[in-house]
Amino acid sequence: MKTFDPYSSASRREFMRTLSLGVGASLVGTTALGGSLSWLDEISYGPASLEALQTGKQLGVALVGLGGYSSGQLAPALQKTKLCKLAGIVTGTPSKATQWKQQYQIPDQNIYDYKTFDRIADNPAIDIIYIVLPVGLHAEYVERAAKAGKHVICEKPMANTAADCRRMITAMQKSGKKFSIGYRLHFEPHNQEMMRLGQQKVFGPIKKLTADNGFRAGSKTWRQDKELAGGGPLMDMGIYCVQGVIYTKGELPVSVTAKFGPKTDPVLFNEVEASINWQMQFADGAVANCRTSYAENMNSLLRADATKGWMELQPAYGYGGLDGRTSQGPMNVENVPQQARQMDDFADCILNNKPTRVPGEMGLRDMQIIEAIYRAAETGQKVSTKDVVAVFDKVSSKQ
Repeated sequence: MKTFDPYSSASRREFMRTLSLGVGASLVGTTALGGSLSWLDEISYGPASLEALQTGKQLGVALVGLGGYSSGQLAPALQKTKLCKLAGIVTGTPSKATQWKQQYQIPDQNIYDYKTFDRIADNPAIDIIYIVLPVGLHAEYVERAAKAGKHVICEKPMANTAADCRRMITAMQKSGKKFSIGYRLHFEPHNQEMMRLGQQKVFGPIKKLTADNGFRAGSKTWRQDKELAGGGPLMDMGIYCVQGVIYTKGELPVSVTAKFGPKTDPVLFNEVEASINWQMQFADGAVANCRTSYAENMNSLLRADATKGWMELQPAYGYGGLDGRTSQGPMNVENVPQQARQMDDFADCILNNKPTRVPGEMGLRDMQIIEAIYRAAETGQKVSTKDVVAVFDKVSSKQ
């Protein structure tokens, strides 16, 4: 099935032609299983966004931290976005500042280091600050961005602890600005189709979920530094499994059990776990069996077995090349520029003053679950998750 990709040049022309027909024009797509593809709703921008598209207005984004994700994914994605653009950078490395200035034509006044970061408050060219730092620095820079009066996207996991997450949410609420977590897969069609199939019980109630995500770490980086990373693969890779299970089931677990794997390299894993297996138990008796590791290359799997069929993604969580199938056949959806869709959606939320589907409270929710998983592994006991904040990305009835 051919799907509409508004980020291709041909589709952009068709999109602008549709816009010229009026705000009420709509684009609809269906899967072989019936029902509209929820990801197509991402191009149903609000009135203020449609006006911005017609006038060429874009919100300015400043990337804080110019590591591999910023350079390899976010900056290229910001060359494809319609409602926002790369306007500024924050880096502690002068050579990177020079390189990015030349590559992306960034004005000197929009280039900051970590000492001058707070001056961004006086720069009207910067509307959104995107925090792409090690996890242990997220709380500090979200709070500083809030004080600067800017809208904020913070990469996942949101922070080292649930307590830090609460401080960040409070700071952003006081600022009156929008706050979103970088959960890009909520804007990715394969994962959105898992949401639809699971939440609408297309194959009946889900009885079992399986989620794996991990890789073999070759050398020590900040990800094995407990202070900077907050934990090991559970924080970095396992959070995708936590997310995938919840948005597919559309429910929170009531409890978790967990067990750490062996520390295969005592030097590499002297501060964090090498691997961890855990199970999430649901009120209806369903279970989710999950694994993550820095000591093993895993399948990148998200699967749900229901009473009348199954659905799965493999690979499930990467930046591209995702593939999905069900007991009725292939999902027949395309890979798309995930980060571009994510950032344009946030810009749409700002322009039309509507809530983001991936708010700070969702980041808090996931950190509460991760803390419960760690407690379960440390104690060997089942840990209740009854106090976890109930925040969901619910598929609407029209999808």
